[in-house]
Amino acid sequence: MGAVKNAMTRDGEDPSIMDLDPEQSVASQLKQEEEEEDVDKGPPLKDDPKYAKYFKMLKMGLPKGAVQNAMTRDGEDPSIMDLDPEKSVASQLDKGEEDEVDNGPPLKDDPKYAKYFKMLKMVSICCVCLNCYIYITVTDSSNCQ
Repeated sequence: MGAVKNAMTRDGEDPSIMDLDPEQSVASQLKQEEEEEDVDKGPPLKDDPKYAKYFKMLKMGLPKGAVQNAMTRDGEDPSIMDLDPEKSVASQLDKGEEDEVDNGPPLKDDPKYAKYFKMLKMVSICCVCLNCYIYITVTDSSNCQ
């Protein structure tokens, strides 16, 4: 794999691409990494001034249904109570809106990176057969013992 990563560096491509899942598209995997790196901005839901009184109601022992009825009465969305109280409202609502279908080709079939996956198949690995001391060239390292 080192030779393939060197070739990618030589061609000006990011060699860490080879560490991604070849069955998924590049765009979907890079998008997942960006989402993981997102910093949760804003106060936690339970400390948000807009919703703090409803969490206080829960803390006082009111049933969740009663709190949701109070939210409806006040013109708030009662489904907010189903979200994680330790994360901000914005971070939880934004992720639900980004449900895009990934129509890109799998990484191994992407025209930009296909030649590097072909290189992985073509790289010869020399092994020594310990039983008979013969050099064997294999194209698939899983056959090498």
